[in-house]
Amino acid sequence: MLKVDTIRDVRIAHFVERKGIREISRDLNLSRNTVRTIIRSGIVDQSYCRIDKHRPKLGAVIERLVELLNEDETKPVKQRRRAQILFEQLQREGYAGGYDAVRRYVGAWRREKGKAPAKAFIPLEYDPGDAFQFDWSYEQVELGGMPAEVKIAQFRLCHSRKLFCIAYTRETLEMVLDAHSRAFEFFGGVCRRGIYDNLKTVVTKVLMGKDRVFNRRFQNLASYYLFDPVACTPAAGWEKGQVENQVGVVRHRFFATRRRFADLEELNEWLAGECRNRAATAKHPELKDRTIDQVFAEERTHLLALPVSPFDGYQGNTTRVSSQLLISFDRNRYSVNAMAVGKSVEVRAYADRIIVVMNGTVVGIHRRHLGRDKVIYDPWHYLAVLEQKPGALRNGAPFKEWNLPEAMKEVRTFLEARSDGDRQFVSILSVVKRYGIEDVADACAKALSDKTISSDVILSILSRQHDEPQPAQVTLSAQLPLLTMIPVVDCYRYDRLLSGGAYGTA
Repeated sequence: MLKVDTIRDVRIAHFVERKGIREISRDLNLSRNTVRTIIRSGIVDQSYCRIDKHRPKLGAVIERLVELLNEDETKPVKQRRRAQILFEQLQREGYAGGYDAVRRYVGAWRREKGKAPAKAFIPLEYDPGDAFQFDWSYEQVELGGMPAEVKIAQFRLCHSRKLFCIAYTRETLEMVLDAHSRAFEFFGGVCRRGIYDNLKTVVTKVLMGKDRVFNRRFQNLASYYLFDPVACTPAAGWEKGQVENQVGVVRHRFFATRRRFADLEELNEWLAGECRNRAATAKHPELKDRTIDQVFAEERTHLLALPVSPFDGYQGNTTRVSSQLLISFDRNRYSVNAMAVGKSVEVRAYADRIIVVMNGTVVGIHRRHLGRDKVIYDPWHYLAVLEQKPGALRNGAPFKEWNLPEAMKEVRTFLEARSDGDRQFVSILSVVKRYGIEDVADACAKALSDKTISSDVILSILSRQHDEPQPAQVTLSAQLPLLTMIPVVDCYRYDRLLSGGAYGTA
């Protein structure tokens, strides 16, 4: 293959210096056929491409290798064999060549197989406040020193490109509802449309065209914030390409290295700060002379106003309270008030808490536990049962790690040495709902300082410190009959009544 400089020298010698083919061939040490070809063809460059590749060892097993590759085409991507696995299988079948030849052939075959006609797209343009896009992404972090995969709910305003991200450990319906409330609060308003893919938590059924059946609770959210949810066509991610692109940007800029956080709250505080920094410094992709925040400042005036309070974003579920005052939810068990034993209750699951309601009355509130097979107690739920069975105070599971004030713990330890100590301490606990935990703890501290520790002394201290409420004065009504005879204190009237005297008849 000739160099470009050699071809140029031949052309200059012939067309400029007017030398003949024989002379050029002698001066440049080239064959006359080569010189003649350069002059007559008019080429200025020369390249070589081998059409038929020589594969002395791989050629004998190419048919078998193609057969294995075709088998993998019918399998999911994660189940397809890598080139190393295919190489080892061919070795077991007698292949004597190297791995590189197999790797190159597999790569070329898959690239050729994956070729498809180029698709054309239409640029999309959104008006201020018109739409936002939503999607999930999965990132690896460390929470409390342990590796964890978190689900990042990502929002993007289509006009200004303002972004918001918040992390959860799951992507259930209550997480979706909570993420929307937090995102709208972050933006300070709501767009008129929300664009989604066909999430199972959002879309219950996919119908023809753009018609969808949305989840009822999600419809309640959309109605509350007055936006119109729109679902993309299946397998048409370009319809929400902005947030699809944002997923990659967040992954490479925010989570390029594995981040370490104490808990999910710390992670979300950091994420919110990163979103603000990104919007303040990044240039708008179309209005390149302005930042995202500068464009968002104009778009914010076009957003719908937020309601007075955020949406009550819970997922409801009905269950029955067991005889141990426990309800089951999400593979965990939570305690409820004794008044709900054996009855049906509604479990309202939020992203961070569990509220149990019976006939409109809250009978239990717990911080949500996102693990499994855990029992979460609130000892105060068992107080009514404890008043009837004080002996359960020592070995009752809800009371093992009861976080009481220090003074009450000392009184409990002191009373445990007495035969009726459990009953006395239960009687002290029973007045907490009347006087409050702080006042009861102060009374216990006073009893400890006076070294007169008993339930009677503590209840007496509380009684002296809190005056009993006086009954309200009865007001006489005009319709009541007036007494015509003043009552006389006379015990002999009863004897005259029995003997039929003057007061013996009505």
